[in-house]
Amino acid sequence: MEIAETAGALEGRSPADVLAWAAGRFAPRITFATAFGAEGCILVDLIARHHLPIDVFTLDTGLLFPETYALWRRLEERYGLTIRAVRPELSVEGQATVHGAALWERMPDRCCEIRKVAPLRRALSGFDAWITSIRRNQTSDRSAARVVEWDLRFGLVKVNPLAGWTSENVQRYVRVHRVPVNPLHARGYPSIGCMPCTTAVAPGEALRTGRWRGREKTECGLHARLPFAADPLVVSAQEEASAS
Repeated sequence: MEIAETAGALEGRSPADVLAWAAGRFAPRITFATAFGAEGCILVDLIARHHLPIDVFTLDTGLLFPETYALWRRLEERYGLTIRAVRPELSVEGQATVHGAALWERMPDRCCEIRKVAPLRRALSGFDAWITSIRRNQTSDRSAARVVEWDLRFGLVKVNPLAGWTSENVQRYVRVHRVPVNPLHARGYPSIGCMPCTTAVAPGEALRTGRWRGREKTECGLHARLPFAADPLVVSAQEEASAS
């Protein structure tokens, strides 16, 4: 599969079409990592609505808002699916013992590596592709995201069905399909992560201003882009087997 050609062919297609292609191409070795933002809830809705054979998990850092944990349970009940918990090797208390209290205040990148990036790397190790809910207009790191791309950081295909969507597209879908979302969105939290690193956003501020407020940091490291010259050819395990 040539990544660039596939990305071009799927550009402009509906998220449902992209998800159906991804499931047909990679299932059962495909997973969706949701952080329970509105975009993630939409993809859960689409996966369940179209009965797609896609594994779903979330990174439970142990520092999520109570509202996020409640939404997690509500989505499972609403759609009749299981959203697996992927947790760090260290509990919050264990991290404090090893690295000192409130590591997120002193070394937020290190905290994200321990509680998010390393667990995600382990979680993706058994898959050929993963799905994300990122959109291009969320951050500068995400502005070049393609519908399908090769993820150098984690070594597998990355599928971004909502890459071309705007916040208006998201709000419309949630409203029309009555998708459950985090009540914190209505309280000034457009982007919701861990409690210690997320604050409300004032009118007129950028959507992710409330993440790691006061720092240049805007990403936890899951979607930071690495430089590369060209997309590699990606051959599925099935194709490798048939070619041997």
